[in-house]
Amino acid sequence: MFRPGPQNLITDIAGLKVGHATDEAIRTGVTVLLCESGWAAAVDVRGGGPGTRETDALAPENLVGRAHAVVLAGGSVFGLAAADGVTSALSAQGSGLQWRPGSPSIPIVPCAVLHDLGNGGDKNWGLSPPYRDLGLRAAGAAQRDFALGSFGAGRGALAGMRKGGIGSASLDLQGGLLVGALVAVNSVGSALMPDGKTYWAWPFELEKEFGGGGPPTSTMDSSNPAPDEARLLAIGRLRPGVNTTIAVVACNADLSSVECKRVAMMAQDGIARAIRPAHTPFDGDTVFALAGAELALDESLLRAAHIARIGSAAADCLARAVARAVHFG
Repeated sequence: MFRPGPQNLITDIAGLKVGHATDEAIRTGVTVLLCESGWAAAVDVRGGGPGTRETDALAPENLVGRAHAVVLAGGSVFGLAAADGVTSALSAQGSGLQWRPGSPSIPIVPCAVLHDLGNGGDKNWGLSPPYRDLGLRAAGAAQRDFALGSFGAGRGALAGMRKGGIGSASLDLQGGLLVGALVAVNSVGSALMPDGKTYWAWPFELEKEFGGGGPPTSTMDSSNPAPDEARLLAIGRLRPGVNTTIAVVACNADLSSVECKRVAMMAQDGIARAIRPAHTPFDGDTVFALAGAELALDESLLRAAHIARIGSAAADCLARAVARAVHFG
């Protein structure tokens, strides 16, 4: 029987660390996932309003296809500067590509942002948005254990009508294979069914990791006959500036960047399982996939079957991580 990893966090995968930096006055923050070295990476974007950086560097047809860190940040377009801070911190440590001896190391640090500018915090930062410094702080705080809920990129997040935040989950597929997910949930859609207490992701819950509520105890429309879309319209969630779900999934298998791309695509199903509606024109739903190459896949099995198994597990992990973000938010 499959179980979560020891911490039920993406950092159950060796070589990964996560750091948060939160600004309480602004009600925003940055979350950074660091790799020990450049990992095979890819990205898949499904939302209609994404905010990203360095995603083209991960395209399978391009040169690099690897990442040294992934940044999830609040602040909409201003939050993209968080990757500047992380890039500087890693380069100073000698982490990154080095094309010529003596030249600075060049870390590949893709980034995705969510829109938390309308949450009531003090956004009067003038010509000095805080995100580069938050990126530096988050990189410096990275460790194996980290908090879930309203921290880092999840500080100013909402999920439909509820508080959003940072979520994470892992899955031990046995034989040494581990899969994990990290997510910042600020979705247009809701992670809860219309009863207001049952998570859409309830079928995937392991070991009561988001409260053990189980299936709904009544029909979905008994208390509120309106579909999710109508409820969200009524409170103004179906509009620009209230998005998005941004995530990283990872495994410890020796995948190529092309194979990571398929895993990222499959992992997007986890968002659709856990949030309704998902991938709207107002969301910027973005999923990065990383592979650490610690574990060589069993070549007696068709390699594509391994990828299908890892991608399916990544989707389940991401669905669970979304529910945990709201549960701890």
